[in-house]
Amino acid sequence: MSDNIETSVINAHPELLLVADTVAREKSIEREVVLEAMEQAIQKAGRSKYGQEHDIRAEIDRKSGEIKLARYIEIVEEVENEITEISFIKAQAKRVDAKVGEFLIDTLPPIDFGRIAAQTAKQVIVQKVREAERKRQFAEFKDRIGEIVNGVVKRVEFGNVIVDLGGRAEGIIRRDECIPREHFNNGDRVRSYIFDVREELRGPQIFLSRSHPQFMAKLFTQEVPEIYDGVIEIRSVSRDSGSRAKIAVISNDTTIDPVGACVGMRGSRVQSVVAELQGEKIDIISWSDEPATFIVNALAPAEVTKVVLDEEQNRIEVVVPDEQLSLAIGRRGQNVRLASQLTNWDIDILTEAEESDRRGEEFKSRSQLFIDGLDVDEVIAQLLVTEGFSTIEEAAFVPIEELSAIEGFDEDVAAELRDRARQHLEQRETELSDIRKKAGVSDEIAEIDGLNGEMLVALGENEIKTLDDLADLANDELIDIIGKSNLSEDVADKIIMLARAHWFEDEETEGDKKEN
Repeated sequence: MSDNIETSVINAHPELLLVADTVAREKSIEREVVLEAMEQAIQKAGRSKYGQEHDIRAEIDRKSGEIKLARYIEIVEEVENEITEISFIKAQAKRVDAKVGEFLIDTLPPIDFGRIAAQTAKQVIVQKVREAERKRQFAEFKDRIGEIVNGVVKRVEFGNVIVDLGGRAEGIIRRDECIPREHFNNGDRVRSYIFDVREELRGPQIFLSRSHPQFMAKLFTQEVPEIYDGVIEIRSVSRDSGSRAKIAVISNDTTIDPVGACVGMRGSRVQSVVAELQGEKIDIISWSDEPATFIVNALAPAEVTKVVLDEEQNRIEVVVPDEQLSLAIGRRGQNVRLASQLTNWDIDILTEAEESDRRGEEFKSRSQLFIDGLDVDEVIAQLLVTEGFSTIEEAAFVPIEELSAIEGFDEDVAAELRDRARQHLEQRETELSDIRKKAGVSDEIAEIDGLNGEMLVALGENEIKTLDDLADLANDELIDIIGKSNLSEDVADKIIMLARAHWFEDEETEGDKKEN
């Protein structure tokens, strides 16, 4: 090899630039990417000829197409690899101004591309161009998630539909993302929703859907100008693909009816969407920020006579006339399921008869609770229940004025009832404390704020007896033991942190000992 410092022109191929321009144009990628791929191909051929261990680099002149090939040797203080490195002293013998960290560059003669070398170079170029093409596709589609695209069915494989999106990009509609009973043939035009784009080893994967709820929402955006302009908003969507769907809309302009605008003149707008969704029935509903109103609307066409909200549990009980039950529930529970998804509330549906029976049972059980706990007759117990009292705790701590205001009660009766309620609670707490102690639950746990006697007994029954036992629990485990209706996540977190407090105190004590 030559010891010349400067590289020299070893081969001129102006046609390379024409090839690079053509490939870049056909593949819709940067010309520089193609030229870099060519340089890597030439470098690979050079290493095959002169040895893989050498640091051989190729450069194509961007204006003339001239190819320069050279071996690079790094100047170092201490040589570890004699093939790619040279000591500073030897480098100075070759070049007076040599510095550590720079390279000595030896020019290499032109490569005579044989059949194998040419094939290798071609493979490198194809691979690099393909990688660049994949990056371009990913960059193009990763920001298009949530859009509707048009494509042509390229092939169908095991129920999965491969769609040509143009520009050498392909998307896939998996079998579970197709509308049930929908069939495609090669060459069919298809509209679909981009719901995910992933960069994988085999290239970007563009996942399409026709069953996604947002596909229907985007179709309405295309069909209804008021939605496209933002005058009408789609607040929520739920779908049972291929069968039925619900969409909740609201108008920002009080003069425009959101439901009517989505339906269109003689149903023209909604029918366009229905046709695209293969006849799927669509309920268009007015959205409301009042949960009860919204849920009643969502259960349409069923009529609702009464609703009872439980905001802590995010649950609502809906009472409907007996003859409306099947309509409210829908075939196989479809109507109530879609309404629940649309509103994000758990919906329990009762008939008027069921609700009346349940009310009677609750009234009877609560009355019995007061009869047993306060040692009163049935009339007084029923009066308390009628006034809204549901637990003995409520009667124990209610102001005297409230109790005495109940018809038939005076201050003496109210005071006596409150005293009996408090005595009952004290007695119950003593009993629970004895049970807790027999179960082996420590006094340290009993002192934690937020835990009552019944909760402590439940902990003992589940072998949670020490602070460490309680501290080792996750909040969902504690809730499962005590009961979701008795304990919220926030309170569970607070209890567990109080149980763990001694851990941190122990750590601080150990730290103080080490410092001393």
